[in-house]
Amino acid sequence: MKKTLIIAFTISVLSMQSCIHKTDSEMVPEEVLTALNAKFKDYKKLKWEKENEEEWEAEFVMDEKEYSANFLTNGDWKETEYEIKGSDLPDKILYILNENFSDYKIEECEIVLSNEGTSYEMEIKTNKEEFEILIDSKGNLTKQENED
Repeated sequence: MKKTLIIAFTISVLSMQSCIHKTDSEMVPEEVLTALNAKFKDYKKLKWEKENEEEWEAEFVMDEKEYSANFLTNGDWKETEYEIKGSDLPDKILYILNENFSDYKIEECEIVLSNEGTSYEMEIKTNKEEFEILIDSKGNLTKQENED
């Protein structure tokens, strides 16, 4: 009897949550809401955006930092990003930047967490161009796109 009441209560709470989290009059799938709540605690200012037919992005504040987390419609976590200061980059990431770019300024910097590990995504500006780059935690420059 207690088990049935607990299950019924849990279902009703999750149902109420799904009614609260809407974006462009589309409902966030229950699997996605459940996955977010299982992965993150004590978040605030939650906003949802449907990235495409298979993916949802949650934007929220946690530990006084702005986060975004992406989930597939079945609830599988894809990645989480949060902004950091360029001065907080590890030395080996700064070394890769210095090896590949001269006279650059870091405009924006984020840590990207995924099943593949931790990466550092940055928007940098040189004297002539702007780039979006991604460096994995092993120091590999895995993405370099010109933003011009």
